[in-house]
Amino acid sequence: MSRVLNDLLSLLELEPIEENLFRGRSQDLGYRQLFGGQVLGQALSAASKTVEPERRVHSLHGYFLRPGDATLPVVYTVDRVRDGGSFTTRRVVAIQKGQPIFTMMASFHGEEPGPTHQASMPQVAGPEGLPSDIELLSRQAHMLPERVREKFLGEKPIEMRPVTYQDPFAPQQAEPTKALWFRANGELPEDPQVHRYLLAYASDFNLLTTAMLPHAQSVLQPHMQIASLDHALWFHGDLRMNDWLLYSMESPWSGNARGLANGRIFSRDGRLVASVTQEGLLRDRKAGK
Repeated sequence: MSRVLNDLLSLLELEPIEENLFRGRSQDLGYRQLFGGQVLGQALSAASKTVEPERRVHSLHGYFLRPGDATLPVVYTVDRVRDGGSFTTRRVVAIQKGQPIFTMMASFHGEEPGPTHQASMPQVAGPEGLPSDIELLSRQAHMLPERVREKFLGEKPIEMRPVTYQDPFAPQQAEPTKALWFRANGELPEDPQVHRYLLAYASDFNLLTTAMLPHAQSVLQPHMQIASLDHALWFHGDLRMNDWLLYSMESPWSGNARGLANGRIFSRDGRLVASVTQEGLLRDRKAGK
């Protein structure tokens, strides 16, 4: 296991403080605020620690309420809303400086038989031979601010290989769709809940930026203010984060300084393992926009 992946797993493990109360460390990824995927993964970890292992998370719905501080830990309170005959429900609130920064509802369910169908996996190039996002960005390293260069170009716990690449320093107008392959950077424990924490963490990367493609905008443009507002994630079956997963994304709408994006996550053999929807703030600070 790589050091950075081990650090991320430790970050998601959380420290029990009291019954239904946990504390998580924070990581600074070079953004203006705490990365939303960290809060998603840690909140799911906190909820899962209060649920019997036979039931696994099948859906979560979260709202980002305030910007988080990447220099401070986050405290998570878990409300055991319901333990039913088939489903378990948990409410989680993430707190910094005495105020909620994120709230989430998560539902857990055991295995049951039932009819199945799924969407087809897009036909795209496989991950072999595709450069990683770090390799692509490294070609323009001189254009990155020095204060974030090491964070953006250092080894990452989640390896990502875009199927198509959009130059973040000179974005061009494009259709609001994209795809990338991703996987954990190393071996993982067998615990299926760990793979779900990691998927929640990784699902916050890239999704919202899909809504920026038709407008030739990029997260690296200093006049753009980007922030997640809410995040919904559905798990459809077993998944392994140390195998390649395809993240297929599209944005059906943007307007009023917000953008909506949907994502489907497929295993390498074509199984739909998760679906994602996110709305976020896309505010252009340029005058008149």
